[in-house]
Amino acid sequence: MSVVVLGLSHRSAPMALLEAAALDPVNAAALASVVCGGENVSEAVVLATCNRVEIYAVAETFHGAVTEISDALAAASGVPLAVLREHLYVHYEDRAIAHVFSLACGLDSMAVGEGQILGQLRAALREAQKREQVGATLNTLFQQALRVGKRAHAETGIDRVSVSMVEAGLRHSADVRGPLADTRVLVVGAGSMSSLAATTISRLGAAELVIINRTLAKAEHLAAATGGRALPLDDLQLALSQADLVISCTGAVGHVITAEILSAAAQTRTGGPQVLIDLALPRDVAPDVADLPGVHIVGLAELGEALASDSTFEPHVKAVRDLVVGEVAAYLAYRRAHEVAPTVAALRSRAADVVAAELSRLDQRLPEDLSKNTRAEIQLAVHRVVEKLLHTPTVRVKELAGDGKSGEYTQALRELFDLDPDDIATVSALPETGAVA
Repeated sequence: MSVVVLGLSHRSAPMALLEAAALDPVNAAALASVVCGGENVSEAVVLATCNRVEIYAVAETFHGAVTEISDALAAASGVPLAVLREHLYVHYEDRAIAHVFSLACGLDSMAVGEGQILGQLRAALREAQKREQVGATLNTLFQQALRVGKRAHAETGIDRVSVSMVEAGLRHSADVRGPLADTRVLVVGAGSMSSLAATTISRLGAAELVIINRTLAKAEHLAAATGGRALPLDDLQLALSQADLVISCTGAVGHVITAEILSAAAQTRTGGPQVLIDLALPRDVAPDVADLPGVHIVGLAELGEALASDSTFEPHVKAVRDLVVGEVAAYLAYRRAHEVAPTVAALRSRAADVVAAELSRLDQRLPEDLSKNTRAEIQLAVHRVVEKLLHTPTVRVKELAGDGKSGEYTQALRELFDLDPDDIATVSALPETGAVA
């Protein structure tokens, strides 16, 4: 069994295709169920964010798994497979591990080094655990990826230069509108990205902060935490008429801010140009809004281009890449040793059974008047002989497993010592995996 990642992201596909293929939580969960129900996949985690859809799977067969996952993604997204195939990427084994580690560190994000992806990975793993779609392999891999991501933020300077999508959007707004302190801000939505936007604006300081959401209680909760005020979605036109900067990320299907509603809001609005930052995928802001006078729109594609040209990341990105390389090597070494361990344990168990049987037979032949100390010395000597004979092959097979040929060496041990596959499988059984760290 091997780890496979199949996905679509801002690095491989245009925004229009990502928008068409975007999955809400319900469809993401349904996709995971379909993938896990296939003949060639035993575990699956679906990661669906504003700029990527990725399926992590444990594959029984590579080609069979890739076919099943591709078909399932096309069905779930409604995008024809022929269109998807041109932009899909597939990572296998070592590359798959390197990809999820790099992703956790923020190296594959539009805003390099951003930390939001850690929460998204954690949420995806929790969802898979809740639905019993993840086992020991992906659970261990994701837990390690989360640890590597935390280590990157704690031990490198990536946090000091990383710029969130929100902050990049605020830079654009400042170029058009001027200082944030003189800007009235409206945040549409109350999810994770909207919460990040409201928190950032609260920290930097704005003339006014308004939160609007379909569920008023969520807007009120976020407003209370960020010093803003909340409005229901029915008041969107009013809120737009009073805002200089609008940041929208609702996760809704269909456009939330249309040219019609914005034109109506503009009838009573004063205060110069209006900036709309659309962080949603699918987009919250209708494309024809850009044709309205005095309106400036910036979306994920534009923000991604601006961030990609920032050279200040390089020294810190290199430090994180070096960290990832070391962590991938350590993880592969751990996994190879783990693959060998059941066979070694089965060999030692077989040896212990043989020793016990021979000592029992010997005990019946020894003189009855033999002292307990002498009997104990004889038993210890037999144990030592067997231990010394097993020591070198078991240590060597663990060392040799590091060259990627652990399967060949473990198979040799099984053949040489006639180990029962059922015994090895019993030793291989792992306890239930724990919750996300």
